[in-house]
Parts: sequence; structure tokens; C-alpha cells
Amino acid sequence: MSKPVNVADFRLLAKRRLPRMVFDYLEGGAEDELGLKHNRQVFESVRFQPRRLVDVSKRSIETTLFGKPLRAPLVIAPTGLNGILWPEGDLVLARAAEKFGIPFALSTASTASLEAVAKASGGELWFQLYVVHRKLAELLVKRALNAGYTTLILTTDVGVNGKRERDIRNGFGLPMSYSPKTILDGALHPRWSFDLVRKGVPQLANFASDDVQDTELQAALMSRQMDASFSWDDLSWLRSLWPHKLLIKGISRPDDAERCIALGADGVILSNHGGRQLDSAIAPLEALEPTAARLRAPVLLDSGIRRGSDVVKALAKGASAVLLGRATLYGLAADGARGVDAVLEIMKDEIERTLAQIGCPSVSKLSKDYVWTGNSQEFSRVDAPRYEPDVMEK
Repeated sequence: MSKPVNVADFRLLAKRRLPRMVFDYLEGGAEDELGLKHNRQVFESVRFQPRRLVDVSKRSIETTLFGKPLRAPLVIAPTGLNGILWPEGDLVLARAAEKFGIPFALSTASTASLEAVAKASGGELWFQLYVVHRKLAELLVKRALNAGYTTLILTTDVGVNGKRERDIRNGFGLPMSYSPKTILDGALHPRWSFDLVRKGVPQLANFASDDVQDTELQAALMSRQMDASFSWDDLSWLRSLWPHKLLIKGISRPDDAERCIALGADGVILSNHGGRQLDSAIAPLEALEPTAARLRAPVLLDSGIRRGSDVVKALAKGASAVLLGRATLYGLAADGARGVDAVLEIMKDEIERTLAQIGCPSVSKLSKDYVWTGNSQEFSRVDAPRYEPDVMEK
């Protein structure tokens, strides 16, 4: 392949470098993977309605979130086991986020510890929490606070693990199991195998802590089963542990989003876990407009974003920023730091180009007026945008 020019190109490069078992972990979804397809179909169904004769000679993709400046309306999403895609994958992603002036969110299931990431990056760091066990959750929150993380993300859509059939068929998991099939697959992907031998098999670093000595905690960690009893009544407990910004991830209903804010959350992340949990869940983009209309708090979004134009669509429909998951992981798996940097540059360029094409000079000026999801009768609506001459024209 010549120089990759979009996220899809990096996906192909990642597929070539990774053994099938590892690529399937990165790529796969739940059950029939309808959710994966639907996330993309919803983005593709949205059309732009450009404004013309607008001065777009200068364009800005900078924005603010919780009063802090972002050089792009992007966050690198929390994703697990990144060290199996590229050595020290979490550190690579955190440094890229710092370089591009956007936040990096570290997963509970990371292969670099909270402390190691904080030491390696001077950028804004968020921590995503899975509640596996209440005592462990409290320990992780305290560690994130002590390490200087600015935002806590509670993930709510993994009461039980989704049925990811690719992983089941491949026998994927940690610790990694080896069979003649997987050994042959590794031999056919020597670049990946060499890195694994050189750096060693990655571990769930946040679980390898001196604090985690309780046998009950160890059992919960080994089985990696989530605490399915965690409910609304427990959200106030978590809020009391964390003095900084708190986001609730996995929301897909406006009423749930409102309740999160009422109980002390500072914002929500609309997500269906990238299609990896409930296969027939709605796409986050479908819940965005009604949720943003009812909240006076930031609404973020992930799942299915592959183009800068997808980012613009989400912002126009009310998102404050979007989180990139697979998009940046394709870059990581294909070429490490260079790949992540290239994907972020591509996304920034596509966002800016889209702004120019739709006649909008800044992401701060985006609104649903720039997107079209209706039909020909839309133009005849009483509340449709109407031309009003300005004073100079009059």
C-alpha cells in the first residue's frame, strides 16, 4: 500500500500486521455484529446542508470543554489491552494526545498502570472506571486522584460482558493461551511476534498492585466479572469519592442522562461500547439530539467515528466533543506512535475541510442547521430557517 490517506487505510495495515486473533479482538463486536454496522449506517445517513458565500478562508477546530481549551474536539477513548496491539500502547496514545492538545482516557483494563501513564505524559488525563468490586473501585479512584487525573469516567454498559463470538472462537484472553493454530498465526506475523517477545506478554497493569491483596478481590480480578449490582443508589457514593469532573459513559436515553446530572455527574458520554456489548442497541448518534436538548451539561459521544465529517455531524447535532476508539487503535496497531499521529492529523484535516465545504468557519458555530435528515417537506415547515436581509442590504 502507498501512503495511507484515511482511517480505513490504517485499518488494512493493522490487519496485515496483527495475528487474526488479535485483530479480531480489536475489530470485533457482539454476537452478529449488527451494532458495528448500524453505528456506521447512522453516520452515513446524515447529510450536510451547506451554507454558501461564507468566508471560510480561516477555520478553527479549537474548542473548550469544562472551561479548558482543546486544540480539536477530540478525546482518545478508553480502550483495554492496548499493549497487545503495540508495545506500551497506552503510553503511546497518551503522548499523542498530549502532543495534539486533547485529553487521553485510560481504561481500567489498561496494560500500563495509572501511575506509569501519568509519569509518561504531561497532558490532560482521564480515567475510566469499571466497577468490578467496590473496594477495588475505591482503590482505583484514589490512585487516579493521587496521580493527577482530572476526570473520572464511570462506564455503565458492562453489567455483564458482551458475547464477542470472535474472541470465543479464537480463545482470546489474558493470560494468552497458545495452540498450534495461534503459534502458526504468530509466525506468519513476525513483526508483531518480535515485539511481543522483546517486550513480553502485556498484563492488566492496574490489577498488579500491592493494594490488591484481598483474596476476594483477586478472585474478582481473575474472572474479570463486573459488579452487576451497581445502580443509581451507588452513583452518589462514587460522586463522594471523586472531587473533580465526573462523566457517565454508556448512556443511550435522555431520561437516564438527566438523572445522571441530577445525581451530580458533570456530563455524559453517549455510547454503545462500539457495538461490543448489546448487539441491537441504538447508535449513540440517534440519541444525541434529544439528549443534548434536555441537558445543560456537556454531552460527548463515541462509537463508529471513522471520518472528520463524522465528528462534524456529531458536533452539529449537539455533541461537545467525540471520543476516538478504533480509529486511533488502527493507527497504533499499524505503526505505533507514527500511526496514531497520522490518524489524528487525518481527522483534524478532515474536520477542517468539512467546515470549509459546509460554509462554517468554526466548530463553535456548528448547529443542526448544517445537517439534513428530513425530506423535501422540510423546506415548507413554518419553523424552517428563513432568509432575513441584514441592515446593509436593506
